[in-house]
Order: sequence, then structure tokens, then C-alpha cells
Amino acid sequence: MCPPAVAQAWAALGGAPELLPLVSYEGYARGLLAARLPVLDLARACVAVCSLAAAEYAGRGGPVPRVRVDDGAVATAFVSERHLRVDGRAPSMFAPLSRFWRTTDGWVRTHANYPHHEAALLAALGLREDRVEPVERALAKLRAVDVEERVYAAGGLAVALRTRAQWAAHAQGAAVAAEPLVHRERLGNRAPRARGGRLRVLDLTRVIAGPVATRTLALLGADVLRVDAPGLPELADQHADTGFGKRSALLDLARPTDRTTFDELLADADVVVTGYRPGALDRLGLSAEELAARRPGLVVAQLSAWGEAGPWAGRRGFDSLVQVATGIADAERDSGA
Repeated sequence: MCPPAVAQAWAALGGAPELLPLVSYEGYARGLLAARLPVLDLARACVAVCSLAAAEYAGRGGPVPRVRVDDGAVATAFVSERHLRVDGRAPSMFAPLSRFWRTTDGWVRTHANYPHHEAALLAALGLREDRVEPVERALAKLRAVDVEERVYAAGGLAVALRTRAQWAAHAQGAAVAAEPLVHRERLGNRAPRARGGRLRVLDLTRVIAGPVATRTLALLGADVLRVDAPGLPELADQHADTGFGKRSALLDLARPTDRTTFDELLADADVVVTGYRPGALDRLGLSAEELAARRPGLVVAQLSAWGEAGPWAGRRGFDSLVQVATGIADAERDSGA
């Protein structure tokens, strides 16, 4: 029997329902990713639909191969950072100022892993010291939503802890709820190019969500090249964990010579994946429409924290903050916390 989450995700991608019986499931156990919410169900669905889509592509013009999904492997992949070792050392994923903080009326979560975000947080609070104690004292005097707005206005990232009901009542929550799970549209008049060999993917993503998506494409057989701007900081451990199977390059797309190199790569690409907030790449001429105009038949996949509609559409965001805003963190927190 096909798990409901798999059927829903496959339908959202426009997949043919008659292919769903090709997927089999092993090690069906709910304790692997222990949570109050159906985390394993969603993880399984992600892996199943990605694998089935890859099988369908591999079998074009002939029979589609069968797919086997193993819950143990799925669970391991979804906590891959916990298994990573760099020179025998476990990775460090969060900076001291990236955490939950008490406010006058609840909790707020900040994200300060990158120097410019840490600087924005401190500026919003009128602080110069990057120590926990001064930040803790400053936030304890403010309302959570005031922290959210003040830090965002300074160019930083902070989100108030909300319940699922509070998120549903929020303007951004309502905007996201009105959108489909996956938005699909044709760019230009040319269908995606059918390539005989490996798909070539340009990876314009960073942090976790986008790089994991492109890591998945690489593990399914795509030729993936991650392109980073040399001036943007990145966490080395995180880059390593999400970089298996990929190549990487540094290109400053504002420099003519680097832009020429990128345009040459684009001319031979089948897919471009972007993971920046909506509109962030437009100034570089990298909107989906402009990319497709320069490379007809290109598939463009875009990921963002808050979606493309609503008052938060242009905001920066990370998975840890999305969980806090949408009620996931509230649903999963310990009793009394």
C-alpha cells in the first residue's frame, strides 16, 4: 500500500499515479526519527518521490525500474550531519548566538552563524559584545515579535516562537496555506532538453535545504556543480556534509570574466537550482525567466524559506527559523519548556 504522504507528494509533482506501485518499502518502523509529528513519514515520502522520479527518467523509452525505500537508510540520510566526521571531529553546526532566548512574553530564536547576521543581531540590540550574557539580558526586556521585527530591520534573522494556530492566523501563514505544495509552470516555449547522458545541474544554493536537494540529485546520478560567491561566508563542515557527489567552484558573478564562465556553464546545463530568497538573484540577471531565456529548455528549481507570496516573501530564513515560526518547534518541545 502506498503511504499517503508519498501519494500526495507525487501528485504535487504531477507524477503518473500508475507508477506508485513500483515503490516498495522496507524496515517500516516509526521509532527511527522519533518525533510527535510524522517526521519519518515525510522523510520517506521525500526519498520515495525523488527515487521514483529518477527511475522514471532512467527508464524513459522503456520499462521504469522498481524502487526500494529503506527506512533505516532514510533516517540516516536525514540526520547525516550527526554522522559526519572531519579529521575525527564531529561538526559544529550552530554558533553560540544561534539559539532560543527568553523574552518578556515567550521565546525567540535567532540565527547568527554567519558574521554579517551576528553583526546585525548585535546592532539591533545596541550591543558590541558577541557574548551570550549581554544578548540574553537585552532580549529578556523585549517582546518576541518586537525582537523579530527589530532584528529583521537591521538585516538579521530572528523569529518568535509560535503555535500552529498562531501561524495559521498570521498573514504569512495564511499566504503559504493558500499556495500548492509545489508550484510548477512552463518557462518559455521549449520543452526540457532530453539528454542521453547524465543531467548537468548548476547548484546556486547554500546552507542546508538547497545543498541537500542538489546532493540528492548528485547521489541519483546527476553531474552537479555548486557555485558560490567568494565573498560569502560558509560553514566548512556544513559545506562538506551537503557536498558529497558534487563538484564546487567560486565565481563572482559581478565580475565580467567570472560571469562569462558562468554563462558558458549555463549554456550546457539542464537544471539550475537556486536557494536564495525570492528576488535576491534578480539583480544579477538570474531570475527564472532570464535564465530560461538564455538557455531555452532549462529547468529551474527554486527553494525559499517563506514562499513567494505574503508579507515575508522577501525575507531571509533558514529551516531552524521556519520550524519556530510555523509551530513545529512548539509541537516538539518538551513539556514545561
